[in-house]
Amino acid sequence: MHTSYAIIQIMLSSVEILILSAIQGISEFLPVSSVAHLELIAQYYNFTSGNTLIYICLHLGSLLAIVIYFRSDLFNFVKNKNFLTKILIATIPIIPVGYILFESGVIKKLSSPEVIGWMSLIFGILLYISDKTKIRSKIETHFTNTSAIIFGLFQVLALIPGVSRSGITITSGRLLGFDRFDSAKISFFLAIPALTAASLLGIFNIYKEGSAELNFLAIIAVIFSTIFSYLTIAVFLNFIKKFSLKIFIIYRMILSIFLLAIVYL
Repeated sequence: MHTSYAIIQIMLSSVEILILSAIQGISEFLPVSSVAHLELIAQYYNFTSGNTLIYICLHLGSLLAIVIYFRSDLFNFVKNKNFLTKILIATIPIIPVGYILFESGVIKKLSSPEVIGWMSLIFGILLYISDKTKIRSKIETHFTNTSAIIFGLFQVLALIPGVSRSGITITSGRLLGFDRFDSAKISFFLAIPALTAASLLGIFNIYKEGSAELNFLAIIAVIFSTIFSYLTIAVFLNFIKKFSLKIFIIYRMILSIFLLAIVYL
């Protein structure tokens, strides 16, 4: 009896992990805010699998997907040394700010439907405006130290739930005159150090608390998140070669109206 109950619990938890992995893998790389979606799911459905270790594994899966997808760019470091160096420069602002906001508990306080709703609306409008910018820049010639710092400063705003790290970095790229594909590529590379830092901070806190050993569900979370993340990167990069960002902007508007209606009505 106990064995059957344990198997059922594992199966239910695996379904929860599958759902969370899909949300993380898809929304992490689309301009719609993965943090917002994960927070909302956790708040309204109270998933038993939604603990800190699982969330870290979900982010690790997304990190692995980027590394696998862009492996040729990353492994050919000599050829891409300047580009990768600028990615590191662009990451500098978010690390100390993120650490301070995380340790102070400010980020947790901001994880409310109201904040997520307003941020999704405001930065969805900004994404729409930025996507009207005339294309005048290319990664090879215009991704300078100055533009890298601008990307980095914009990325700091992604610490606010609902802003979307992918959304705000693509927005900054479009405002700087990069096309959608180049903006998305820079955004994906910026995710590597950002996800690494977030994962390491989470692992450190788990170690400090002395809890949550690596288990079956954690491994499943990494695997599912990697698969969903990889497919999203591939599909999204092909999509923006042919279409605008309008569908994501509309989605953000609908999400924000829904959340704000719940809060104020």
